[in-house]
Amino acid sequence: MSTSRLLEETPATLIPAGTPATLPVGTQVHIVQTLGGNVTVRTDHGLFRIARENAEAIAGLDLAALDATAAVAAGTAGEFGEAAVWDAMRGCFDPEIPVNIVDLGLIYDLDIEPIAGGGNRVQVKMTLTAPGCGMGPVIAEDARSRIAALPTVTEAKVHIVWDPQWTPQMISPAGRKQLGLE
Repeated sequence: MSTSRLLEETPATLIPAGTPATLPVGTQVHIVQTLGGNVTVRTDHGLFRIARENAEAIAGLDLAALDATAAVAAGTAGEFGEAAVWDAMRGCFDPEIPVNIVDLGLIYDLDIEPIAGGGNRVQVKMTLTAPGCGMGPVIAEDARSRIAALPTVTEAKVHIVWDPQWTPQMISPAGRKQLGLE
């Protein structure tokens, strides 16, 4: 993609460890991916994910285009249902792989339960491409927050599970095409 510099000290997440970091002002960054509204950058010190709320610090980044990809990734607003939850999760991306978590085959189970008094409880079981990936909680929280933002969702939980173990065969045909595997 492109190379830029940070205009201010910027909170980020180290990939794949998942540990919080602060990138100093002036850091040269190579933009690797801008899917789902977040930005993956490569620096001399490794790979980092910069959340949308901190992306203004990247000099020259087209924030309107970033927000447009986030809007597309969020799916269409409308009536709540299972399709809306799947669409919301399609807006979540592994910061190292340019395929959403649904097409990567990371989502194992989706349960929607109406709650007495109104609203819905949504629970998702997901896995990661590699056990011990520190980005798991970050990706799971991204999915959870997107689901929680849907109309009538009053409770959303995303559980990381390891059984069955993920394999590349779980990638959907669309994901395989995006990765050039077909």
